[in-house]
Amino acid sequence: MAGLLLLCAAAVLLLLLAPGGAIPPPEDAARMARFVLHNCDWGALATLSAQEGLRGQPFANIFSLSDGPPGPSSGSGVPYLYLTDMEISVQDLEINSNASLTVSLAQTPYCKKHRYDPQNPLCAHIIFCGSIVKVNDSEAGLAKKALFSRHPEMESWPKDHNWFFAKFNITNIWVLDYFGGLKIVTPEEYYSIKP
Repeated sequence: MAGLLLLCAAAVLLLLLAPGGAIPPPEDAARMARFVLHNCDWGALATLSAQEGLRGQPFANIFSLSDGPPGPSSGSGVPYLYLTDMEISVQDLEINSNASLTVSLAQTPYCKKHRYDPQNPLCAHIIFCGSIVKVNDSEAGLAKKALFSRHPEMESWPKDHNWFFAKFNITNIWVLDYFGGLKIVTPEEYYSIKP
């Protein structure tokens, strides 16, 4: 009976639509990771604080991000960010570029529509670990297109803040999208998925 209930829940999950199309099945963790990132416009970035009184402590902050323009097959899988050295978390990253980034379907209409609490595993979230690096000149155009297509106000942010494009260099990926615990996805598996 329990197996039948899980099978029915999985079938229902497959039929439900999220903002960017049908949500991937729970057994396809790499595709789910790409799907969630592409459907999220922001994430929680955790750094190790370099600030007086918090030095070495975890510090999380919200950042706008994009892996490409909206639409079902336009995501690169690379989380791009638009940063300034004036931002407190960026100051942390200047000391230690290691970070984690969490994105969740809770920010989309999907979880509310299905009455999933953000902590419910069916309200999928992805945890990336890695580091933040400035993009090189050859990648800056791609980062700009990805970010400004989703966050058009960024173009008018004060120029004297010395904004720069950066990316989250992914080394580890954990997916929580169903009951039974976290699934590990390698960066190679993640980037091999075609959206």
